[in-house]
Amino acid sequence: MAAAAELQGKYQKLAQEYSKLRAQNQVLKKGVVDEQANSASLKEQLKMKDQSLRKLQQEMDSLTFRNQQLAKRVELLQDELALSEARGKKNKKSVEPSSQLSQEQKSVFNEDLQKKIEENERLHILFFEADEQHKRLEAELRSRLEVLEMDAAQHQAVVDSLTKKYTETIEKLQNDKAKLEIKSQTLEREAKDCRLRTEECQQQLKNLQAALGSRLEESLCIINEKVPFNDTRSIRYNALNVPLHNRRNQLKLRDLAGQAMAFVQELVTALLNFHTYTEQKVQIFPIDSATDTISPLNQKFSQYLHENASYVRPLEEGMLHLFESITEDTVTVLETTVKLKAFSEHLASYLGFLRKILPYQLKSLEEECESSLCTAALRARNMELHRDMKRLTAVFEKLHTYVGLLALPSTRPEGLLRTNYNFVFTNIAASLHGFHDILKDISKHYSQKAALEQEVPTATQKLITTNDCILSSVAALTNGAGKMASFFSNNLDHFTSSLSYGPKGGAEFISPLSAECMLQYKKKAAAYIKSLKKPCADSVPYEEALANRRVLLSSTESREGLAQQVQQSLEKIAKLEQEKEHWMLEAQLAKIKLEKENQKLKNSLSGHITETIQEHSVLPNIAEQKKETTEKSLREPIKSTSLAPDVESREDLIKTHYMARIAELTSHLQLADSKSVHFHAECRALAKRLSLAEKSKESLTEELKLSSQNITRLQDELMTTKRSYEDQLSMMSDHLCSMNETLTKQREEIDTLKMTSKGNSKKNKNR
Repeated sequence: MAAAAELQGKYQKLAQEYSKLRAQNQVLKKGVVDEQANSASLKEQLKMKDQSLRKLQQEMDSLTFRNQQLAKRVELLQDELALSEARGKKNKKSVEPSSQLSQEQKSVFNEDLQKKIEENERLHILFFEADEQHKRLEAELRSRLEVLEMDAAQHQAVVDSLTKKYTETIEKLQNDKAKLEIKSQTLEREAKDCRLRTEECQQQLKNLQAALGSRLEESLCIINEKVPFNDTRSIRYNALNVPLHNRRNQLKLRDLAGQAMAFVQELVTALLNFHTYTEQKVQIFPIDSATDTISPLNQKFSQYLHENASYVRPLEEGMLHLFESITEDTVTVLETTVKLKAFSEHLASYLGFLRKILPYQLKSLEEECESSLCTAALRARNMELHRDMKRLTAVFEKLHTYVGLLALPSTRPEGLLRTNYNFVFTNIAASLHGFHDILKDISKHYSQKAALEQEVPTATQKLITTNDCILSSVAALTNGAGKMASFFSNNLDHFTSSLSYGPKGGAEFISPLSAECMLQYKKKAAAYIKSLKKPCADSVPYEEALANRRVLLSSTESREGLAQQVQQSLEKIAKLEQEKEHWMLEAQLAKIKLEKENQKLKNSLSGHITETIQEHSVLPNIAEQKKETTEKSLREPIKSTSLAPDVESREDLIKTHYMARIAELTSHLQLADSKSVHFHAECRALAKRLSLAEKSKESLTEELKLSSQNITRLQDELMTTKRSYEDQLSMMSDHLCSMNETLTKQREEIDTLKMTSKGNSKKNKNR
């Protein structure tokens, strides 16, 4: 179909060119025929002139011949007259009547001769005039004939080129005709195939309509029972839907915000310089503060000007924050540009600063006009600046008003309707152009004022340099304002269109809160899409993963249990050491009591027993060394003294009883500790299993919710696919009808092309 359309377009273009060339050929043919007729008429006129010239030549020749005859006759007559005069002298008297007769004849001859001479002269003049006219006419006709021959040659060349071009176009058309015939045959075959396909599609359409009808009834029942509501029907809920992300639009807006930030930085720098140098100017002129005291008005004005940075710098910071808030991932509309409100507040504070310094500035100019150094021209310039400063403050008031209106959709959307966005942007552009015009007037008037102040006799170099600095800052302000105005005017349509779009199917965001919720949803959607794009790790079979999980849990539990057992065993060892020392002290005290009782019985052995007790108190804390030392200390008094058998047996019994009791208590304690550790490990494992079970329960509930949501989503998709399929079927039927119409049109065009090609071939043959 596309190839046939291209061939048809080419053929139409060739037919149009052929018709144009044919019309041009007819015009050229008509011109050539007219020129040929003119050349033929001129040739006839040339022939007639040649004939008349020949006649005149013949008449001239006859006249010259006649003149010669008359001249000869006159000569003869003169000779005869001379002879007759000679004879008359001889016979004068006798021939008086004859002389009279000869005189009469002579007068007649003279008259006749005079007439002939005059006629000859007139004929000579006529011949000369006719000859000159003939030569002039011949030169004109020859030049005209040359021009006509050149035109005829050019026309003939054009005719030859056109005939050549026509032959080439005829050959091309014949080739195209052959191609189109082949194409028509292929299209006829394709049309037959399309008819068969349409029949099949119609049959499938009927089947699908029947199937979709039954499924539609089921899905409608399910939707009526299960689907709660459609959020696009409500403007309030539709405002929470995320609009289509236009990355190109966001990048363009970020670029424009960057350019605007650069322009604002230039304006801020120029404003800082302007206010600072104005402060210096107030300190210098008309009274120099270094030599004399300036007026209280100028002192207050200088004090206020000194605070300009605290009002001007926030403009740059606010624009920087606004630029940073516009990123590639956000949706930048007036409802989401919250930072524009801060910039509007900074602009309002600067406007308040301008309103505060305006009365002092105007009074300072009036005070300068009242000075004795101020001339009339300088006073006129000061009054012009007086008016310009009022206009400058008024322009900033306009800008603040419109910027405040743009900041309303992010705080109070009912304050500015979306239909008024274009009006606000247009007025901002007009205000910026007005700002630029005012700055140009200020620059012009300040330059004139500086030139006049240089002529003042008390002008110092400091005043001249300060004026130059003020002029440079005003020039920078003018350039920055011009750039800003042209930038805003050039991108006005983009601002209007890009800062006012909203969710699909909705007209706008109804509140800043809905816009903020939409941005949060957009971040969540972007994070979800980003998580989907992450490559999935190599999966482990489910059974193996369960086994590994059990092993991991058991290993971690056993490891933790062992670590706790080691820690507890270390603590127990430390406690046992302390108890051992305690019991050693108890044993020593018991021995002291035993020795006291033995002293009552045996006073002779008291010194030896006290020495052994003191030796036992000095011994180290290690268990083995204590045992050895105690055994030695117990054996030495036995060797050295011979105690009674009752004392020995009593000490051994006490010792064995306490040792057995300590061993029994330590074994019970170790058993209890081991059981407690085991129970603690089991409790921890059960707690972990319980937490895992709760987590799995939560995940399963979330999966259940997701599955229910997926079911509802699939039901919605089923409806949408059903509608889209119905639309596609209707489009297919329309497309088939349009294909049939195009096929019939192509057949008609092919028939017309055949007829026109036949007519052209017949015309070419006739030619």
